[in-house]
Amino acid sequence: MSKSLSLFFACTSVALMLATAFTLSENGWLAALFGLLTFVTIGLGFTVKARKSRQNRS
Repeated sequence: MSKSLSLFFACTSVALMLATAFTLSENGWLAALFGLLTFVTIGLGFTVKARKSRQNRS
């Protein structure tokens, strides 16, 4: 995976984690949504990394 793509996934995940933390005390449903989006973003990052490494092997 390229460095710029890794940086994108890292920054996006951190931003979503911060959004989850800030909304936790205000709105539980919104915090749950941000938490779910965080997990999806992290999972998507792992998926892209695995596909790129598999593509580079062949």
